[in-house]
Amino acid sequence: MSDIQAALFSRFGKKIPGGTVLFQEGDRGEEMFIIQTGKVKISKRIRGVEKTLATLEKGEFFGEMAILNDKPRSATAETLEDCEMLVIDRKTFDALIRGNVEIAVRFIKRLADRLRETNDQMEALMIKDNTSRLVSILAKQVKDQKKSGDFFMTIEELAGLAGIENSQVRNILEKLASVRILELAGEKVHIATQDQVDRLLRYLEMREIFGEMA
Repeated sequence: MSDIQAALFSRFGKKIPGGTVLFQEGDRGEEMFIIQTGKVKISKRIRGVEKTLATLEKGEFFGEMAILNDKPRSATAETLEDCEMLVIDRKTFDALIRGNVEIAVRFIKRLADRLRETNDQMEALMIKDNTSRLVSILAKQVKDQKKSGDFFMTIEELAGLAGIENSQVRNILEKLASVRILELAGEKVHIATQDQVDRLLRYLEMREIFGEMA
């Protein structure tokens, strides 16, 4: 941790155990959070079912909209593991944005990315066919994460993003694994080669054209 990071953490930092609900959908928001270590799940209840909107890691922030528009939280945030994060209140946030152009520009860019990601996810959730919805979300995750190496994701994470029961996700993934589109090891999905990525994308294209026949 650099001197600047250490100074920020000493002033705004908190250590939060895994499994802690930071806020719930509908709560009044007075703070935003910047993750230093650990993972946080953002979820929302849609038609009575909890759906995972995102899993956030080091360097990402959340909770900013409630302090920007002074409206209740639109989702629930829960730590998936022990976390260290900066907790920024409304007054401090306003001072940071007003006093530092670089921070303001980075924040605006991140908000634009967040809006695009939300739009992509909502489009995927609107697909009624479970297999097509899951493959669409999986292809998007592979595209975003493949830059950093082999793609790994758990069945539970995919089920949350797609709004599908774990057992249904496993059945669909087993079919994809049987034709070597991906590898399934226990609770983890693994896509290791470009050929598998290409197969996944071709499969999605075929389902979009022919529906359940593909």
